[in-house]
Amino acid sequence: MATSARILGIDPGLNRTGWGVIESVAGRLVCVDSGVIRVPAGELPDRLAAILAGLNAVIVETRPARASVEKVFVNVNPQSTLLLGQARGAAICAAVAAGLPVREHTALQVKQAVVGYGKAGKAQVQMMVQRLLGLSAAPSLDAADALACAVCDLHADRLLALSGPLLSAASRNRRSRSAWRSRGARLAG
Repeated sequence: MATSARILGIDPGLNRTGWGVIESVAGRLVCVDSGVIRVPAGELPDRLAAILAGLNAVIVETRPARASVEKVFVNVNPQSTLLLGQARGAAICAAVAAGLPVREHTALQVKQAVVGYGKAGKAQVQMMVQRLLGLSAAPSLDAADALACAVCDLHADRLLALSGPLLSAASRNRRSRSAWRSRGARLAG
């Protein structure tokens, strides 16, 4: 199997933005690099600029083919949700400005893809990311979440590749059944 496209996973946050780049080599998941952009305290525009600049540098250095970002969930505090959405917007802008397609996944999808359980805790995600990628040490929680998002995106590709022939076969079967019904109706009439 040839090397697949590199995927940049992003876990946006106004204090720490996790990132991780993976690819599949000979059917094996490989971590290209990962880390955390530590966003300095200050005014919101400066913090968003730090996320944008940090991710720009990551994109230039790792050359991913696309980005994957976790969708924002609405939590108890609307102000926190709004701020997280702005950090997420800065992350998406960094990817789009670099010409990368962006895919979005819910936290439930990411956890199911990596742990097999949609309500898994951060420590479980961290441990499974370490195992799936064969890392000698566990990545930070933020980097693990970003890597998990990239793993989810790669799994989505694999599912689409597997379902393509199945969908084609199902479509052929529907057309075949429809043709038989039409023929039967003509013969009966």
